[in-house]
Amino acid sequence: MNSLKNLLFISSKESNPGYLILRIFFGVALFIHGYPKMFGGIEKWRALGGAMNQLGVGFFPAFWGFMAAFAEFFGGIFLILGLFTTINAFLVFFTMLVAAFFVHGGDPFKVRELALVYFFCSILYMMKGAGKYSIDYYLFGKGRMYR
Repeated sequence: MNSLKNLLFISSKESNPGYLILRIFFGVALFIHGYPKMFGGIEKWRALGGAMNQLGVGFFPAFWGFMAAFAEFFGGIFLILGLFTTINAFLVFFTMLVAAFFVHGGDPFKVRELALVYFFCSILYMMKGAGKYSIDYYLFGKGRMYR
């Protein structure tokens, strides 16, 4: 059970202010990007969730669309705070995986670029956690360091 907690709540002692600034920028960008999706209503969620058909998941498109909107909107808020960072980064990772490689898979790089930036930023925060300047560090990570 403790190893599951360590996996879900990775927290490094990273005290580089650049790491904090990137996390805040990443969170704000996700929040702004996710706001219209979150409050677009069920029709917007159905349209977003329809992308899961490309993965062979054709059921409950409104649920999948809501989850994508949730990952961007609330994931952005939680990343700004550095709260449940690893879990939120995973939700963003999965959302951007679908966006970059399935929804926009055949599009030129310029169209896929933002989803790819979010995708790779989410990998960083999945692997390293939020760093020392975060709520996660104070709740879960004092004295632990993951590399």
